[in-house]
Amino acid sequence: MYPNASEVKANLVEGPTTIPIDVKFSSKYSLLIRSRNGNSFDPDTEFSKLVLEREGERIELGRCRILPEPNHEGYAGRLIFTRDVYDLESLLFHNKLVRLQNAFLNLPLILAHKHKISQSFKNYTANLTYDLSVYKNLFDSLDAEYADEPENIKASLQETIIAAEGRKFMAFLDDKLQELARIVRNFSREEHERHGFYFRKQLWNFIRCAPFMARTNLKPRGYAGDSEMMSMIYANDYWGDSTFAKLLHKHPIEHPAAQAVRNRRHVIGKIIEAMKSDGCRNRSGKQKILSVACGPARELEDILLAADDCRGFHFALLDQDRAALHEAAKLVDQIESKLNTHIGVDYLNESVRTMLATPQLKTKLGQFHFVYSMGLFDYLTPPVASAVLGKLYQLLKPGGEMVIGNYHISNPGRHYMEYWLDWVLFYRTEEDFKHLLKDAPDAEVDVFFDDTGVQMFLRVKKKRKMDSDSSFLPAEV
Repeated sequence: MYPNASEVKANLVEGPTTIPIDVKFSSKYSLLIRSRNGNSFDPDTEFSKLVLEREGERIELGRCRILPEPNHEGYAGRLIFTRDVYDLESLLFHNKLVRLQNAFLNLPLILAHKHKISQSFKNYTANLTYDLSVYKNLFDSLDAEYADEPENIKASLQETIIAAEGRKFMAFLDDKLQELARIVRNFSREEHERHGFYFRKQLWNFIRCAPFMARTNLKPRGYAGDSEMMSMIYANDYWGDSTFAKLLHKHPIEHPAAQAVRNRRHVIGKIIEAMKSDGCRNRSGKQKILSVACGPARELEDILLAADDCRGFHFALLDQDRAALHEAAKLVDQIESKLNTHIGVDYLNESVRTMLATPQLKTKLGQFHFVYSMGLFDYLTPPVASAVLGKLYQLLKPGGEMVIGNYHISNPGRHYMEYWLDWVLFYRTEEDFKHLLKDAPDAEVDVFFDDTGVQMFLRVKKKRKMDSDSSFLPAEV
């Protein structure tokens, strides 16, 4: 992994004896070692500590011993630690001293966590854990019964089981979600967080087997709602290594909250579709469109259906996640190849923080006929959401429109998302949403919903009479 790792001078210490050595990174938990004075090492000796000398700094590591490997790249063997387990990769390449046992420092607090959980919730979680174990064993047993069948036969048998017993299992999950909602409905935000943590610890072995649930919990890119999660929701299919895993993956992504994600993509597509004819009638040149927190920008598939569509728009795709922008760029390449044309796109690697810290964002990004953001505002506190809306409003041309998505407070999947998926959002009412832009001058503001009633959209139009040089300055955050 690190072929050019350099040697580090060190000393092995045992009582009054100090042995000067050179060490080199070997693996995450071992070091290559050789003596600087040519002495051999007694494999039975355990040293009290290793003292590293790096850039004028002394770093002391605990008890260690040598595993002899003569002539291994000229080294005498590998040094391993016998009391503490150190992450030597973090130490030698990132200057961070990390002990694996550090995770145990908070163990008493974590174990005591259960004493703050209501008894009714403990009973619910215990019963659910038992029920899920029974279901998993039954589905796993069925999988084992036809494991040796040809692949097409296995696929057909699994489809039959999913259509019958699988749908009954998903109905069982629906009932358990309703029971969960009844138990936690009067919890404070702190109680939701505490009970959600307990819940996921109890059900982790089930959660991790479902690809969607595992990803929302592990958050490999550091946040919920990444582009891969969105792709899973768009696919709306059975994924997993077993029938049970596929059912547990599919259940949340056919829930109304997930359907709202699929709906909002098409809502935006229809709005921009209407702009095509409007652009032909009323505007010259390309219509400029900004997507904020664009993710994989899959809605472009619904918008750009012909070469003429591509020639009528210029897109700016903004996201803090480079991987998401890379996926969006791949999609644009595919559309260009399919339609044999060029699409005008700017890829902007920006975050909410950098947007708010830019005094003249309009000068940096320009202005747009249409600005939209489908999922960003679900994660923004009211002050931050208000400030970002103000910034985006500045980017609208006179006569331009902005459509911003946010989950409504009535979302029936709220407890499902928070307890099972560790996916916490900022929900709003219609009035909450409108209030975020209360100080914007000459703004026509309306709220509408998708077909599920879960996804709410703030639609803002900047009146044409507004001077394009004036600006709405948001309040300090």
